[in-house]
Amino acid sequence: MKVSIITVAYNSAETIKDTIESVLSQKGVELEYIIVDGASTDNTLQIIKSFGDQVQQLVSEPDQGIYDAMNKGVALATGDIIGILNSDDFYADDEVLQAVVEKFRGDTMGVYADLVYVDQQDTTKVKRTWISGDYVPGSFVKGWMPPHPTFFVKREVYEKFGAYTLELKSAADYEFMLRSIHKHKIPIKYLSKIIVKMRVGGKSNVSIGNRLKANKEDRRAWEMNGLKASKLTFIRKPISKIGQFIKR
Repeated sequence: MKVSIITVAYNSAETIKDTIESVLSQKGVELEYIIVDGASTDNTLQIIKSFGDQVQQLVSEPDQGIYDAMNKGVALATGDIIGILNSDDFYADDEVLQAVVEKFRGDTMGVYADLVYVDQQDTTKVKRTWISGDYVPGSFVKGWMPPHPTFFVKREVYEKFGAYTLELKSAADYEFMLRSIHKHKIPIKYLSKIIVKMRVGGKSNVSIGNRLKANKEDRRAWEMNGLKASKLTFIRKPISKIGQFIKR
């Protein structure tokens, strides 16, 4: 099965080389690599171009934000499986995609795994560990969600259920997973393996204020899909992350 990896970037010169190298180093898979750059003003584009035709598709133009850029990448993807890796993240080893593809057997439509947050400068230092665990129907009501950079789906999931909404600024990835897994009940499998290293400082977690905004967007995600959450869903979601600081 062919795998399309999409990286979205904007002024990512300090980190994108690590991202690209981690994708291109993947073994044993048919790979399509797509990078969507939001018209960066630093050296991001030059770094991307230095990899030549190893990056099969490159778009560099203004966009309406990260989710608009993701949607552009999804529209370009021709792989059977689509994954998204942002420009400050990188794969944990060179066998990640091979392990993911192995999980896409039978009627599986989605695969997710584990992730670690690492120090911005010293990426060998683990700050948090996100162990997803097995999905049980109804888990979203209890505040569960998989880490989006580890979430891969068949291309037909986007074709059937749509891509990322532009109505949300920081939780459209959560809304997409809520919609595809909880609402439409696509068959998914858990890969019990740390496959992504993410530098600390994600958009929805960089401050308490941003976390509160994200919480409001989480509520909106349920409303948009006509879904009913528990009164405790939006309390459990951030509380469930406490364990990430313990599991090192």
